[in-house]
Amino acid sequence: MTTPTVPASADDTSSAQRSGIDWLFAISVIMIAVALTRVIYYTPFEAVQGPAQKIFYLHLPAALCAFTAFGVVALAGIGYLWLGDLRLDRAAESSAEVGVVFTTVVLVTGPIWARPVWGTWWTWDARLTLTLFLWFIFVGYIVLRGAIEDRALRARYSAVLGILGSLLIPFIHLSVYLFRTLHPRPIVIKPSAPSLPPEMLTTLIISFVAFFLFYLALVRQRYRLANERDLLELEEGR
Repeated sequence: MTTPTVPASADDTSSAQRSGIDWLFAISVIMIAVALTRVIYYTPFEAVQGPAQKIFYLHLPAALCAFTAFGVVALAGIGYLWLGDLRLDRAAESSAEVGVVFTTVVLVTGPIWARPVWGTWWTWDARLTLTLFLWFIFVGYIVLRGAIEDRALRARYSAVLGILGSLLIPFIHLSVYLFRTLHPRPIVIKPSAPSLPPEMLTTLIISFVAFFLFYLALVRQRYRLANERDLLELEEGR
């Protein structure tokens, strides 16, 4: 394992990058507005669940973005343990915080959807319980980072926890096959083909693209903040 590298000046964001409009953020917000407009006004009701099913277009993209975020944490953690590059640690830190935000959205929208469909706000369903556990793991990841002052030690411990935490993601996806659960088996991410009418699938894809762009915009902003913090710490340590 190599010694952690200090951020180079080339990794710093210029004043031109920090000023003005963040176009990626603006585009993602516009895309989310477009997606929500399509969800509310142009996507038909599901035959059994009625209007409540429209939370699906918020719930599933948020879940996919959360899983993507934690997957990035794991990959960046592996890269850090191999290369010792603190840029990878900052990427993992940034993606983890954004992933917790998206997981919170999942845990809030899930009960709102469940109440009219299942007749209860919460049940200790396998997928719900595992998702809550995933949220606790990465909240713990954030707490861990704040509790360790040594930069190299913090990055190393965080990388290990991020890698281990991400291993829960496949079990969340497969929980509907492994356990008796109120969640249906996948209708979109499945080996054959999505079981959605074309207009619903189109809305879901638009929503996912919008949320994914929003994820990228948030991670980019959080990474810039982490980069500025590390540069400031470096200057203060000289």
